[in-house]
Amino acid sequence: MRKRVLIRNGFVLLVLSASVGLVCLHPQLFTMPGMDMEGLFRSSTACISCHSGLITPSGEDISIGFDWRASMMANSARDPYWQAAVRREVLDHPEAAAEIEDECATCHMPMSRFEERIATGKGQVFAHLPIGERTSRLAELAADGVSCTLCHQITEENFGVRESFNAGFVIDTETAMGSRAAFGPYDVDAGLSTVMHSASGFRQTASVHIQKSELCATCHTVYTEALGPDGTVVGELPEQVPYLEWQHSVYREEATCQSCHMPAVAESTAISSVLGQNRAKVSRHVFQGGNFFMLRMLNRYRQLLSVEALPSELEAAAQRTEKHLQSETARLLIRHTPHVPDTLDVAVHVENLAGHKLPTAYPSRRSWIHFMVRDADQTLLFESGRIEPTGAIQGNANDEDPREYEPHYQEITQPDQVQIYEAMMADADGGVTTGLLSAVRYVKDNRLLPKGFDKATASEDIAVRGLAADDTDFDSGGDTVQYRISVQGRKGPFTVRAVLWYQPISYRWARNLERYDAPETSRFTRLYASMAHVSGIPLASDGTVVPAR
Repeated sequence: MRKRVLIRNGFVLLVLSASVGLVCLHPQLFTMPGMDMEGLFRSSTACISCHSGLITPSGEDISIGFDWRASMMANSARDPYWQAAVRREVLDHPEAAAEIEDECATCHMPMSRFEERIATGKGQVFAHLPIGERTSRLAELAADGVSCTLCHQITEENFGVRESFNAGFVIDTETAMGSRAAFGPYDVDAGLSTVMHSASGFRQTASVHIQKSELCATCHTVYTEALGPDGTVVGELPEQVPYLEWQHSVYREEATCQSCHMPAVAESTAISSVLGQNRAKVSRHVFQGGNFFMLRMLNRYRQLLSVEALPSELEAAAQRTEKHLQSETARLLIRHTPHVPDTLDVAVHVENLAGHKLPTAYPSRRSWIHFMVRDADQTLLFESGRIEPTGAIQGNANDEDPREYEPHYQEITQPDQVQIYEAMMADADGGVTTGLLSAVRYVKDNRLLPKGFDKATASEDIAVRGLAADDTDFDSGGDTVQYRISVQGRKGPFTVRAVLWYQPISYRWARNLERYDAPETSRFTRLYASMAHVSGIPLASDGTVVPAR
């Protein structure tokens, strides 16, 4: 039998038979990084070469490995805000430091934490930092964030139940490496499966459960336990529950997490650059989310944060995130209501297009309305909700004083009243807090509801909180705010403009880290200050001209 040696994407391949297409890695010619046969996982180096260099028939690059490494999934452990937040919680609750690191590693360093739990009972965070300066196998797995052999090994054993949340996913721990399954949505040719097995040690296994929302829910449904002064548990908070919000909407029957956040490629295309077969509806591993700000921070400070994705990849990911946010999340419409003498009466309607609350997930996120009125001379006569270069919202009570917060409004008449869609947490004493492990409840949650969301039947974990609960204009699919502005003595026509803004990390959540004297907190607040002027983006807008009366 004639043999040929080929080099593809850094792999040395030994082609045994061109007629049957059987290919395997020659162990004496090439050794993959991280290819020891211990443990349950492999780093992305075992996957990225074959799953990149993927071009559709029309010329679009849909490289799975390159898309993933520029995502927040790949950079979950590098995220300097997450590192600072973990340090803050440890400093707030030093008696529970080991438990806090273990809990915080579950979704940001899941592979190292899973193996550490099996070996020692506790996951670690700071032992694996700084990223890139630790040389152990566990440090490599930690740095890899949410990686290929984590998601593709999750079984559907406990899908959708409470036990699966907080990274309670089930992974087979009995099967030896070399025989372990890596799940995917496609049936696999037995001969071609040898390629992946040679490169990674995993055997491809077809299963549609990999495309179910319940897979994402395992890490994106998080409950945190509030701790008292002595470290005892004093309460529980549904910290982020987009899966439960989605279940209580019409989207439960219409779309999955993956259909929006991993959009399918329109053309049939290969998913491997080594003898890949064309597949229909290949899921892009872009993981479209809402954190354009952190993607840009990772790019700007890539050397400091040991980022591996190329600058062009991270910028493309940030632009893709912004495009997704600005085209798929919200609509805004201004409606002029009947004339009242010397008063401009305008209704602003905001529609939520997302399959969960907007914004959703981590409670540092907020959206708000920037509303402006100009007279006939284009002189600004009213403004509510302007974003400052510091990232603060002018007039927002919480940005001005961490003990206060802006209420939900049905009607706005003054510039210091701002409609902000957000989740505000309180501790056991009722004080407003940004400490996850101090929070026991939400005193305000007026984040925009998805279509089909019934306030009256929503469970406690996804309920509307605060004044929005009694606002009949705040309901399934959106909210309407009435602006009543005095225009007495001003000349019309009046130009009205409203813009819905969004921040992934709001001003107060960043500023509250400043009082903590630690490398992680100091570094993040310094980086945030340098980029605060680009911490928010507009999602939707509308304008109109109201004639003089």
